[in-house]
Amino acid sequence: MCNLYRMTKGTAEVARLFEVEGDLAANYAHEVYPGLPGLVVAEGRARAMHWGFPLVLTGKQGQKLKPKPVTNAREDKLLTGFWRDSFVHRRCLVPVSQWAEAEGEKGRMTRTWYGQPDAEVFAVAGLWRPSAEWGDVYTLVMVDGHPQMAEVHDRMPLILSHAAQRYWLEGTPDEALALCRTWEDAITVERTEQLWAGGWQPPEQQSLL
Repeated sequence: MCNLYRMTKGTAEVARLFEVEGDLAANYAHEVYPGLPGLVVAEGRARAMHWGFPLVLTGKQGQKLKPKPVTNAREDKLLTGFWRDSFVHRRCLVPVSQWAEAEGEKGRMTRTWYGQPDAEVFAVAGLWRPSAEWGDVYTLVMVDGHPQMAEVHDRMPLILSHAAQRYWLEGTPDEALALCRTWEDAITVERTEQLWAGGWQPPEQQSLL
């Protein structure tokens, strides 16, 4: 699953690259963590939304617990109840520069970053919806992992080529499902010594992988 990614370009540049209007007041960090704002392309605009669909669980005594952000949606779960309405009606693009996975021994895991060799920004398939908890929210769609990351994780974000982006946004659900496959070209792999859990701590998250 992906619970950390980078988006290093400004809203105006992303809007130009994706040929949409840009909300120049959008506020987001270059490293995006669950529950925090990220830039999303939806309904002809590049704007900020919170990363993660809110999942409200019930405690042992029947009380409602604090919502958890669900950051990833498996491609084989897109037609299930939690995701179906957003998949059918509200697909989006998430501009990404690199995504990270934790690598190494438990307690000493470091950040390994993945990206595309010739693209500073690429499109990852996403879903979005309004929420009472955090306003408009989004999630990333996951597919089987690339061979170059097999030792680290078996899932990766669904990367969309320029030609595929329109079908993801405007196509039928069947056309969108047909795009759900592992990226076939080479990816970049950048291993670092930065501890996965070091520095700022993301909020507790829940994933449906």
